[in-house]
Amino acid sequence: MKSSIAKSQYAMTASDLELLLAVVRGGTLAEAAARLAADASTVFRGVQRIEKSLGQRLFERTRQGYLASDAMLEIARHAERIEAELEAARSAAHGGNSEVTGRVRLTTTDSVLRGLVLPCLPALAAQHPLLQLELRSANELASLTRRDADLALRATPKAPDHLIGRHLGQIRFVVCAGRSLPVARRRRPLDEQDWIAPDEAMPEHPSVRWRRKHSPKLAPRHLVDGIVAVVDAIKAGLGVGIVPLFMLKCEPQLVALSPPLQGCESELWLLAHPESRHLRRIAAVYRHFAENVHLP
Repeated sequence: MKSSIAKSQYAMTASDLELLLAVVRGGTLAEAAARLAADASTVFRGVQRIEKSLGQRLFERTRQGYLASDAMLEIARHAERIEAELEAARSAAHGGNSEVTGRVRLTTTDSVLRGLVLPCLPALAAQHPLLQLELRSANELASLTRRDADLALRATPKAPDHLIGRHLGQIRFVVCAGRSLPVARRRRPLDEQDWIAPDEAMPEHPSVRWRRKHSPKLAPRHLVDGIVAVVDAIKAGLGVGIVPLFMLKCEPQLVALSPPLQGCESELWLLAHPESRHLRRIAAVYRHFAENVHLP
């Protein structure tokens, strides 16, 4: 069955595809305009012109923004392949240059950034001196589909079906105190310690789930907004908390008070979008992390 896209004879241009793809990824005129380095009114007029030329609506206008129609999603799939091929052609045009160049955007969590990513970067920088790496750490996963990032290092049970994934190992967790905490206090039973934990913004974190299951009556004394903040509060001597085992290697001020906690694990995945995974700059960074990120 032929697509409804074929009903119009309007010849879409590369600029049209770039504009439409920005709206699909951004979801709003303002976000699309930011991606295009344009203004929202220009994007608005562009969408209206293309829809009028095609004789059909490509987006549903809602209070939340612009929702792509099925026809628009089909156009976007073709546009993404064209975008990837164009980047590959640019890379091939510089094939005589053996240097890897350009920017790669990586999204990850604060603890993975500090404990696993940063220790890998000096070797990557030395190997590819013209490569620029943009790092973003947040508890929310930036969308690779919308191309908010090129690569992601994330804890997730399995790779999403629409992404390319490499399983890097299991993240295990331990209860830790800081070396600044007096030895006598470290030896107290865990249920008599002052606990530091992620706040309500991370209800599904493995450490939160483990604590609620094994110590449901335990009320943390200090709540913080991320695992690195848990680590920093532990180092400051405020109490004990659950942190990834890999953090002990880069944080010598931490002291493990327990073996790895049973039932408190997560899986680390390196993720990329299939349309851009083969691009030289992205492939180089993907390969480096796949080979150099090691979990204890």
